[in-house]
Amino acid sequence: MGISISHGVPSTRSALTISNLGKHLAHALAGSEWREISHLFDGRLYTPVHTPSAQAGRIGDLLHKAARHRAMEAEWGDLAILLGDAAHRAARAGQTWKWS
Repeated sequence: MGISISHGVPSTRSALTISNLGKHLAHALAGSEWREISHLFDGRLYTPVHTPSAQAGRIGDLLHKAARHRAMEAEWGDLAILLGDAAHRAARAGQTWKWS
C-alpha cells in the first residue's frame, strides 16, 4: 500500500521508499534539521499525517536544502525536490499538507 501525498505528488510512494529517502536526508541535513522532519522519514510513519501550512513550508525548505547537498544522489534528490515542492504549494495556499 502506498502513501498518498497532497499538493501535486503525482503517485503514491511506498513506505520503504519514504524511509530510504529519510536515510539520505539524515546524512544531508544537520542533526537539528533532521529532527524537524524525521517523523515523516524515519520508517515509523503512521498515516494520516496533517501538517500545518507554516510547518509544511519549513519542511519544503529543508527538503530542498538536502536535495542540493553534494552527497545526495540524484534520484533521491529528485524525490526530495518533488516532496519539497508539494510542501511549498501547501504552505503558499495556506492549506494543510496531507499524507495518507
